[in-house]
This record gives sequence, structure tokens and C-alpha cells, in this order.
Amino acid sequence: MNKKLPHVYAVPITKEIKNNEEIFQSAERSSVRSTPITETEINRIFSDKKHVYKTRVQITTNKGSKEVDVVGLTNTSILTLTGETILISDLLDIKKV
Repeated sequence: MNKKLPHVYAVPITKEIKNNEEIFQSAERSSVRSTPITETEINRIFSDKKHVYKTRVQITTNKGSKEVDVVGLTNTSILTLTGETILISDLLDIKKV
């Protein structure tokens, strides 16, 4: 197993590389995210095998947090069992209860 491997040529890097970014991490952990949620997180709730008609979720929006039964999804909003429409752009977090 002590075979000599051929020499591999690597091009030397002569220019300055600027691919690192400044990152800030707070010591305080918040349960509410500052970034909007993605469509895959919403689709994960609706594509679950346990979701037949409705699913109980806790939704956090710009206005506050509440538990609702979600029954439908459109391109721009989530529909609840009580007939309320919640805009996806207003969502900060969604968790299954």
C-alpha cells in the first residue's frame, strides 16, 4: 500500500481573497426569528401525513402569537378554521402544537 502517488500541481493563489463576511451573534437567544419563514416550512406542515383537514399550530406574526387550526394555503396567505386569512409575509414563526 505504500505506492508513490503522482505529484499534483496546484495553481498558486496570487490575489487577495475577500470571501469572508462580518458576522454578529448575540448572546441573548430569542424564540422569535427576525427573518420571515420559508415556503418549505409551511409546506412541511401541510404535507404531513397527520394533516387530513386541519392542523393545530402556533403562529407568531407581527401583531403577536396565537394558536389556530390551519385548513388551507394560498399563494399569499394561510387560511384558518375560523375563516381568518393570515398573510405569509406577516409570519415570523409557525410551529405545530
